[in-house]
Amino acid sequence: MPHFEDDQQGDSKVLTKTRTKTRLARPRLYKVLLHNDDFTPREFVVMVLQHVFHMTESDASRLMLYVHKNGVGVVGLYPFSVAETKVAEVGSLAQQAEVPLLCTIEPDEGDGKDDGDGDGDGGRDVN
Repeated sequence: MPHFEDDQQGDSKVLTKTRTKTRLARPRLYKVLLHNDDFTPREFVVMVLQHVFHMTESDASRLMLYVHKNGVGVVGLYPFSVAETKVAEVGSLAQQAEVPLLCTIEPDEGDGKDDGDGDGDGGRDVN
């Protein structure tokens, strides 16, 4: 905020400006989990991962196979509102296709840092 002060002789005004730095905390991240089922076609799962999570076909296929073998896998880490939107979008696509594909959200217990590469994993190997 600008502040006027007298100079040392007291005959003129000097404008001084004080700067304050505000640090915003990074939002808490949440895991979006993809669950395996025995009914949803693999091709549909890959298409959903590409469309909703912007994965390449090879990354989507790799994650789909991981989830198929392990029952569940982390698709990515996102702020809650983004995670909620992605889960809703997956649910909507699954409902339209009449398949039981399921994504859920759970809090991430990691450090909450974003490594900036756009994959939402905070620099961790999530699978």
